[in-house]
Amino acid sequence: MSYELAKRRLVTVVCNEASGGGRAGRVLPKVARRLHEGLHDAELHVVTSRSYEDARDLTRAAALTARDGDIVAVMGGDGMAHLGLNACADTDATLAIIPAGTGNDFARGAGVPGSVMEAVEALVGRRTRVMDLAHLTNAAGGRYVGAVVSSGYDARVNRATNDIRLRLGPLSYGYIALRELAHFEPLHYRLTLDGETRELDAMLVAVCNTGVFGGGMRIAPDADAEDGLLDVTIIHKASRATLLRLLPQVYTGGFVRSPLVERVRARTVRIDGDDLFLMGDGEEMGEVPGRVECRPGVLRLIVA
Repeated sequence: MSYELAKRRLVTVVCNEASGGGRAGRVLPKVARRLHEGLHDAELHVVTSRSYEDARDLTRAAALTARDGDIVAVMGGDGMAHLGLNACADTDATLAIIPAGTGNDFARGAGVPGSVMEAVEALVGRRTRVMDLAHLTNAAGGRYVGAVVSSGYDARVNRATNDIRLRLGPLSYGYIALRELAHFEPLHYRLTLDGETRELDAMLVAVCNTGVFGGGMRIAPDADAEDGLLDVTIIHKASRATLLRLLPQVYTGGFVRSPLVERVRARTVRIDGDDLFLMGDGEEMGEVPGRVECRPGVLRLIVA
């Protein structure tokens, strides 16, 4: 990994107080105190968001007005991380993530410390990583994705998890994964990988920048977000019983040893097929067809 020390002028913290069942709001005063102590040479602005749209606008405004060395820190879950990376990509802003949600998949895969106060100490330490992002374009528009663009079985589980009222963190994803498996059938894909087109039936196709999704599932265990390539994981047509046996191994990455699993790398992936929709960083991304392209070195991120 390549790292560099960031020179700070302005640090803006945008907090979604509702993240983690309200945990983000409860710990925010402690976070602000530590940042005031540790960043005595910087101007610190701490703001809270009233809605997803408000958080999007606050992070965008902070990133667009940033000078080289300014930091935009987002405090919350995967949704806040997604807003932050989209705001900061291709700008002078450095992104910091203070993970206070339930999944925190992009943060985990990118090298951000897992606890709130450890992430705050990383911010005080001012060390950054320059990394790639995936860029998804479809009828819904264009957006950066930090972790995984998913389709098929995994996307259906992700959507269903977002819809349930009971929040159990990673356990929610596991519970829905078992529920959805009861009636899931393989899907027909039309993929184009760096210009080479294939048709196949598969349980899922995941296009990965970093390798973690679904509350800790390691769908691309050796993904490198600095190599200029996307890691594509394909789980080919399988019985429900076989998929059930593979599910626990996704948390360790051991599932990749199955002959049903194919892994390839590509700079550009086009996803199309029958009855498919796309998810990215846990957010709904619209329908296929979608084009996912690796954009090298477009994000500076605070890491451990």
